[in-house]
Amino acid sequence: MFGLMIPVSTFKGRKVAVFGLGGSGLATAQALVAGGAEVVAWDDGEAGRAKAEAAGIAVRDLRAEDWSGFAALVLAPGVPLTHPKPNWTVELAKAANVEIIGDIELFCRERRAHMPGSAFVAITGTNGKSTTTALIAHLMKVGGRDVQMGGNIGTAILSLEPPKTGRVHVVECSSYQIDLAPGLDPAVGVHLNITPDHLDRHGTIENYAAIKERLIAGVQPGGTAVVGVDDDFSAAMADRAEQRGQHVIRISVKRPLADGIWLDGDTLVVSEGAAEVFRLSLKGIGSLRGTHNAQNAAAALASAHALGLAYEVIAVGMGKFPGLAHRMEQVGTRGKVLFVNDSKATNADAAERALASFEHVFWIAGGVPKAGGINPLKPFFPRVRKAYLIGQAAADFAVTLGDQVPYEMSVTLDQAVATAARDAAAAGVEHPVVLLSPACASFDQYPNFEVRGNAFRDLVTALPEKP
Repeated sequence: MFGLMIPVSTFKGRKVAVFGLGGSGLATAQALVAGGAEVVAWDDGEAGRAKAEAAGIAVRDLRAEDWSGFAALVLAPGVPLTHPKPNWTVELAKAANVEIIGDIELFCRERRAHMPGSAFVAITGTNGKSTTTALIAHLMKVGGRDVQMGGNIGTAILSLEPPKTGRVHVVECSSYQIDLAPGLDPAVGVHLNITPDHLDRHGTIENYAAIKERLIAGVQPGGTAVVGVDDDFSAAMADRAEQRGQHVIRISVKRPLADGIWLDGDTLVVSEGAAEVFRLSLKGIGSLRGTHNAQNAAAALASAHALGLAYEVIAVGMGKFPGLAHRMEQVGTRGKVLFVNDSKATNADAAERALASFEHVFWIAGGVPKAGGINPLKPFFPRVRKAYLIGQAAADFAVTLGDQVPYEMSVTLDQAVATAARDAAAAGVEHPVVLLSPACASFDQYPNFEVRGNAFRDLVTALPEKP
C-alpha cells in the first residue's frame, strides 16, 4: 500500500491521533497504519487532508473525537507544543491525559523493541547539524556501512529502512523533534553548539538549551556523547554528562583539549590523556572551509570513530566529502568570481560562519529577519565590499549597515544576483565571492531555504560566462 518505511508496531491495535500532514506527518500516519494502529489524522490545511485521504488514511476532525480512546497524539515537528501557545490538539490531548510524541520517538520505540543494538547516531545543535549529519553518513558509507540518513535533514525518519544489524541510522534532530521524543536514546549523541534561535517556540534560551541537552542525556548505556564545548551552555552539558558516568568526547575549535578533538591551525588533533593520537589536515577540502566546518568535521570524526571506523579510513572519507547543498555550496564561477549558495544560513550566527570564510564578499542578505537582525555581524562588515538587500528585512538591514558597507535595495533575488555578479567582476580583486547567506528565514518570498537556494543556483547557471 505504501512505499519504503519503518512500520510502527508498538501501537498495534491501539488508536492514535496524528496532527500535521506534511511530509513527515503523512509518513508517520502511513507507518502507524502499516504497523497495525488505528489512525485518525487531521491537518488545518485542506491540501494535507486531501493528500492523506488519497493515501488511504482516515481523516477526521480531531475536535469531534473522543480523546479518551487515544493512546497517543503524534504531532508533526512544525506544530507548536508550548510556545507561543500550544496547538489546540495539544490542549485536547493534555485534558484527556494522552501522551504527546513525534516521529523520532516512534522510531526510538521501534528500535528498542526490535533492534536495540543497531547503530543510531542523533545530531543536534543550533548550527552545523545538517553538514555534520551529511558528513557522518558520508564517512560511514566510505567505511562500507549500510547507511540510512534522515530526520530534520530531509527524509522523514519513518520513511527510512528499518534498523538492523550492520545498518547505521544517521538522524538530524531539531529542537522541535527532541521536544517530542522523551525516549530519544541514540548510541552516539552529537551536540554541536547553542546560540539564540527558535525562542518563539521555546520561550527562553535556557528552555531551548535544556531541550537540546535531552539528546545527550538520553544516550544509551555504553554509548558515546560528542559535545562541542565552545559555548557555556554546551560546555556545561558535557560536564553534566560526564558526572552521570557517560562516555563524553569533547570537541573544540577555540582551544587545545587534553582529552578530545581540537583544531590546530587547519588540522584536527585527537588527544587522549594529553597525548596526541591522530592528526587530520582539513587543508584543501573546499567543502569543509572555515572554522565552523572544522567543528562539524571534529564531531563527525568523533562519531565515526565511536562507530568503529579507523582514523585512517575517516581521513580518506573526509577528503572526498562533496559538501551539503545550500550550506557554503560552491555553485559555479564566472571568470574570477566564485558564487556560493549559503541559503541555509537563516540566522546571523550561521551567516557569520560564511562571512568569516571569505575576504572580498558581495553579500546577498535578507528575508524574514530573526531576533537581533545582523547586528552581531558588524565585526565582519570589513569583509563585505557591497551588500544586496532583499525581502522584508531589507530596510532594517540597511539601517544596520549604515555607512559602514555600501548597499543597494535589490528587493528580489534575481536583481541581487545580476547586480552582484556585475559588481564582483568589475571589482579588481583577486578572489571576489558572490555570497547568498541571508541571515533570515525565506518565508516572505520562498517556501523554504532549499527553494531559495535552488533559485540562486539557477540564476547563477543562467549568467553569461563573463558578467
